[in-house]
Amino acid sequence: MTSIATPGDGAGLDDGSISSLIPAVSKAHRNLAGSLLADLGLAAGQQFVLMLLWNTSPQSQSDLTRQLLIEPPTTAKMLARLESAGFIERQRSAADRRVVLVSLTESGRALEGPVTSVWHRLEQQTTRHLTPEEQGQLRHLLARVAQSLTTGNDTGSTEGAADDS
Repeated sequence: MTSIATPGDGAGLDDGSISSLIPAVSKAHRNLAGSLLADLGLAAGQQFVLMLLWNTSPQSQSDLTRQLLIEPPTTAKMLARLESAGFIERQRSAADRRVVLVSLTESGRALEGPVTSVWHRLEQQTTRHLTPEEQGQLRHLLARVAQSLTTGNDTGSTEGAADDS
């Protein structure tokens, strides 16, 4: 397991707490995704742009930013790399010159099958030691954790923090 350092502890945190496991799992998952996607000429994270565009293309750069839950400069940098690789193209909207539209190229569209295959392989690797029932439980629990972290975030209060299970 990856050891995670905390401020002032002088050592890595490997206590099995949820708050130490989440970043460790996230880093391991991203690293594996990155190595699998590198064979396709993609960096980890770029597949999400392509996935959104496979569903709806073109999309505005600001819509992609909103859906990806990232900052505009991060989106711009990611799109620049995808454009340099020939997977997308950007152009100003004829209706509103302030809007930048992002479209797939044929090369970008051709990645749908290979990226989907990599995504399935990543899913299999991630869950290989879990039963189907455990996979369902994990999906459910991770969705609840994500909801806890993104809604009603009151960092100054411990009220209502009791276990409700």
